Amino acid sequence: MIPQVDLVLVFRSSTGNSQVQPKALARQNARQASEQYAKLQNTLKRGGLQAVGKRGAKDGQLLILVSCPSVLLKRLAQRERHSDFLCGLPTNNPIAAEDLDETPLAPADQLRLVHTYITSTESDGGLGIAPGSSQWNRVESVMALHDHLFNDTWIKAWTTRQLGLVSSERVKSQFGEAVALYFDFLSSYTKFLIFISIVGVGFYFFGIPYSSVYSCVLLVWSVTFVEWWRIKQRVLSVRWGTRGSFRVEKRRAQYQPISWWRRDLRMLASMPVILFFAAVLISLLTGIFILEAFVTQLYKGPGVKYLSFSPTILFMTLVPRLLSLYHSYAVRFTNWENHANQSSHDASLTIKTFSLSAIVAYGGLALSAFVYVPFGEEVMTFVQTNLFQHKNAAETWASSALSSLASGPTASAVKNATGFDFNSTTTTTHHHQFWETDGGNARSKLDPSRLQNQMFAIAVTNQVINTFLEIGLPYITRAVDSLRRNGNLGLSSRKQNNNSGGGGSNKAVSVSQETGVEVQLNNNNNGQQQHFRDENNGKKRVAFEDDKSAAEIVKNANGKEEREFMERVRREVALPEYTLFADYSEMVTQFGYVALWSTIWPLAPVMSLVNNWFELRSDAFKIAVHARRPIPARTDTIGPWLDSLSFLTWLAALTNSALVYLFRPSDQCKAVGTTLQHHHHHIGSENSSTKQLLLSAAVIALGASHGYILVREVIRHVLERLVWKGSEEERETERLETAVKQEYLKSIGVADVASGELADSKVFRENGEKTDGQAFWEHDEGFEELSKGVKDA
Repeated sequence: MIPQVDLVLVFRSSTGNSQVQPKALARQNARQASEQYAKLQNTLKRGGLQAVGKRGAKDGQLLILVSCPSVLLKRLAQRERHSDFLCGLPTNNPIAAEDLDETPLAPADQLRLVHTYITSTESDGGLGIAPGSSQWNRVESVMALHDHLFNDTWIKAWTTRQLGLVSSERVKSQFGEAVALYFDFLSSYTKFLIFISIVGVGFYFFGIPYSSVYSCVLLVWSVTFVEWWRIKQRVLSVRWGTRGSFRVEKRRAQYQPISWWRRDLRMLASMPVILFFAAVLISLLTGIFILEAFVTQLYKGPGVKYLSFSPTILFMTLVPRLLSLYHSYAVRFTNWENHANQSSHDASLTIKTFSLSAIVAYGGLALSAFVYVPFGEEVMTFVQTNLFQHKNAAETWASSALSSLASGPTASAVKNATGFDFNSTTTTTHHHQFWETDGGNARSKLDPSRLQNQMFAIAVTNQVINTFLEIGLPYITRAVDSLRRNGNLGLSSRKQNNNSGGGGSNKAVSVSQETGVEVQLNNNNNGQQQHFRDENNGKKRVAFEDDKSAAEIVKNANGKEEREFMERVRREVALPEYTLFADYSEMVTQFGYVALWSTIWPLAPVMSLVNNWFELRSDAFKIAVHARRPIPARTDTIGPWLDSLSFLTWLAALTNSALVYLFRPSDQCKAVGTTLQHHHHHIGSENSSTKQLLLSAAVIALGASHGYILVREVIRHVLERLVWKGSEEERETERLETAVKQEYLKSIGVADVASGELADSKVFRENGEKTDGQAFWEHDEGFEELSKGVKDA
């Protein structure tokens, strides 16, 4: 029978270092591992949990399987309801616990309660087993196992719904509110893309390039989506009962109480480091851009075809290394900031990381749009001037370099590869053959459709590559690892079989059909030993024939169902942890491409819409197949990503206004693409200069920024009235706040007083007392006066 396992703790019993350690160090390491493992088991069992340790797939890895009894689970659920009530979260019945039997907890709620109980600090009522903490430095992670039946049904639902979207309620019940909120965000964003895609197609085929009307529609669309989602997540938090969940979030195990101003100073201290890395990154991107856009166009010497790949090689080599180095510093600074809660810690790290990722994502387009296209000729002339201003020094260097190359074996290799002969011309001729010195020819090499080509590469090629990296590459890497492991096991097995055929002992080998355990019987003189070899891990265990209990233990421990279950557990442990950062970052970056740059190529929203249709399914497939099961977490917002979206909409107002001002053609030509071949009424006029164009574009962008603020406030006001005011969720919020208080008053026996039924209340009837002058209150003259009035009339 497959056991009911809630969580798996991955424990590292050794350092995993393949090098042979000194005996004293190995003995000390083993003793420390044993002590911490025993402490871990005692802590789990003392907390009322069932725990058992199993071998992992790697050397030195132990898997502690944890199950929470139903009695303890009910107590955890009841304690959470009390905490929610005290902190102001909506809950229907914070006092009674009978409905837990009638309405079982969702799988995500059960996993979240157990995970919170294990990892939260002792002061918050948990066991304090936090991975990575100093006390539990050998606990690598705490993970949950997949529900494969649900995963198969979930993936099938995505494949059968060709045009529809799967409800996020099912996702919430399995993976928690955080993952469900992401899928609802992605679904909503995909639906919003339909409108701007239709508009983009119309303007691409029937409008003019860099249309001001399309830019205005695009800005209103982006602001509307961000403000609509701000209300939508509020609605979902009320519907799911998670509004204000940050109030009940547990403290991090690494948190040390410090004053607020110290934490703020630490956050400010990271700003110079962030700005330094941003400056280095911008300088690096600018250098690669100049090399790719100008220097490679001027060079025409040997290997010119291969030189064009140098910018890509430099980008792939240097930029990821710089971002990785920056990320390590960002993690250190975020840990140093000492955030109390995990949500604030993740938000701070997200802002630090995404800020530089956005520079990489949008830096190339910004350089092309505001440097290459309007001022490409000036930059080309500047590059040529700096390349050839020291002509004599260049000729001297070229002469010495060519003379050394011509006399060596490199000359023949270059001649065979490129057809260039070092001995055929003079040094000056070589100098002119290496570089384009004619200004007219150099300017003619500028690519007028560079912006459109970049947008096409980003909107189509990059998104296809990202999909392959998310779905296809994990299959390839796991196949390679599996082939490597199976190859090693196969060689080991063959060696054992070959060795068994020779020697002085006659060994009979048999494999149990029920357990799959290889049994070697040694028919030696005493005939007492049996060797049991597990085919899954290749490790040998020895038992004696007269020791029947050992054989029974081996047979029971390697039963078919348990073996298959443990193999599934080991496979899931080998998977990487799933984080929402990468998926949110991809979608927010894509939103930036659409909002900031689709004026260049209005078909970009269409490509994003198609990509997101696949992205919804690929993300579900990635969670179900290529990653560990996400640990459920309650949340009521997408956090810093909403601030990033707001910032991108403001930036879109600036970039779109500048693009329209600089590149909108005055001849009203209708072209499939937008290139410099059209006449632009600003660029190319006799009175225009670089300084005037930049100043005018800056003024236009400043005006658009103020216009954005006005448009945002109007749209926010309208959406609040249309979506939130008078909605069912708003009424539910008010009802829950009142219902919780009434439930509390009813529990202490004063609900009749609170309901206003004072005259019929038990308290009034039992405690009513006679007052002095009772005759005065019994004689009423009102009816007599009214009767007299009727008679007189």
